[in-house]
Amino acid sequence: MACLPCLVLDHDDTVVASTPTIHYPAFLDAMKILRPEVNWSLQEYVLYNFEPGFEAICREMLHLTDEEMQLEGQVWKQWTSTHVPPMFPGMAELLRRYRDAGGIICVASHSSEEMIRRDYRVHCGFEPELVFGWELPPQKRKPASYALEEIMRHYGLAPDELLMVDDLKPGWQMAKSCGVPFAFAGWGCEVEPVRDFMKKHSTHPLDTVDQLTPLLGL
Repeated sequence: MACLPCLVLDHDDTVVASTPTIHYPAFLDAMKILRPEVNWSLQEYVLYNFEPGFEAICREMLHLTDEEMQLEGQVWKQWTSTHVPPMFPGMAELLRRYRDAGGIICVASHSSEEMIRRDYRVHCGFEPELVFGWELPPQKRKPASYALEEIMRHYGLAPDELLMVDDLKPGWQMAKSCGVPFAFAGWGCEVEPVRDFMKKHSTHPLDTVDQLTPLLGL
């Protein structure tokens, strides 16, 4: 089997274990300032990020103002700029093998491009080719189809020449809208309601990083 032409990865909790080490503690720090009564567990935080999603958490559940959203963002940037999340065991080695075999690695994430590229440099020794991060206008971020459409246009690839890997719904929704095969990164999700939904709706429901290897043609 030839190497899969293009692997499109989510970042948080797909490639790096960043929710428990960065995003959740950053959220708690912001809530100490903005909503002291909010003290969600990690499982609650993950569930709410799954449904209704982070934007709805801020706007509809916590009713944060624009000014409060800016402060929340500042706390988050402080955490992300000073902490490098660990990569899941085996991920860096797999990505290096795939890249050495001629595979193209792109990222579609809700993290910032700067931090994504930093994490790859630290753990893998290289950067992804194309990165579609939080800096995009809201209408172009996941689950919008923009990232996958742009990758296919840029490299002249068909949908079945890509594989989208994510631990949450936005990547699945984006892949589905473009006809791109989807793999659930089950190694990054331990919350059962989320796992149940994602495994049910994935082309390839995976539990370990190693299970990704044959899908890449390695």
